[in-house]
Amino acid sequence: MGVHVLVVDDDADARQLLRTVLQYCGALVTVTASAREAMSVVARVTPDALVSDIAMPEEDGYWLIRELRALPATRGGAIPAIALTAHGAAHGPDRTLGAGFQAHLRKPIDPWELCRAVAGLVRRA
Repeated sequence: MGVHVLVVDDDADARQLLRTVLQYCGALVTVTASAREAMSVVARVTPDALVSDIAMPEEDGYWLIRELRALPATRGGAIPAIALTAHGAAHGPDRTLGAGFQAHLRKPIDPWELCRAVAGLVRRA
């Protein structure tokens, strides 16, 4: 894959799983435990893709995508983004895609589906 992916999830086990899967697929992976932490990463470096949990305490994935999309494209405002959720209709594809994500995946994640989704988004960007 050869891309830099920023992973955001408040669950340590989920972060480790996502890191392992994406590294196996050849990505350079930066993980953060919160949306605020992710924004501080984006202030320093622009990843090729974002994979973010939606339901997180304090600032959630919707807050994160709003903050990102408010940035100029040259500073990370156009980062292709995938929403992850374990919740049903409350955080379904209509809502996440409408909020500014380009893809929506349900937990538990199929590792190959995640790798294909990231690669596809990066290719289209």
